[in-house]
Amino acid sequence: MEAVDEILRLRPTLVIGSVPYKQETVAKLLEQPLNFLAMNPRSLADVEADIRLLGRIAARGPAAERLVRAMRTSFSAIQQKSKGAKRSVRVYCEAWPNPRISSPPWVAELVEIAGGRMVVPAGEKVTDEQVAEARPDVIVLAWAATGAKADPRKAYAIDGWQNVSAIRNKRVYVVRDELLNTPGPPLVEGARELFRILCAIKTSGAGS
Repeated sequence: MEAVDEILRLRPTLVIGSVPYKQETVAKLLEQPLNFLAMNPRSLADVEADIRLLGRIAARGPAAERLVRAMRTSFSAIQQKSKGAKRSVRVYCEAWPNPRISSPPWVAELVEIAGGRMVVPAGEKVTDEQVAEARPDVIVLAWAATGAKADPRKAYAIDGWQNVSAIRNKRVYVVRDELLNTPGPPLVEGARELFRILCAIKTSGAGS
């Protein structure tokens, strides 16, 4: 709870939190005489709405609107580059390994922008069997709150995945978790990183 104590030492009147939450952290904050704004975006549209809301709270509405427009422009540029491929790459993005949880729905949108297709339900617990049956060409690990410390060896070691194209062809990649799991401006760089990965796979031949 050191992070909570650090927050409280600042004596805030408003604390803003976004997914993923730690239940015990939120519970301790709610015990304090402060306002807690909980955000739970699911889609890129939700992320934009939250940016606008924070802009209004901070009396920076126009700046928030400019940020939303800049993010949209960047996403559009990435999507334009990804067009023209013969087929989209089949992608499984993972937010946590145990229990196995797929990346949030907005990541599925980023995958589409980058020229791929998320092949399991987004933001849900999934089984090894579900992932194997989805036949991903690439697996992207962005484990929450781990930075770039996700371990591809754990994916390669799963018995039920040995016939999966992503495993056979050594296409398990790590993306820093804040680039995919932070519902805000870092998602632009996350989309660029996904585009670089998928572009390289398309060049070499997806599913080969």
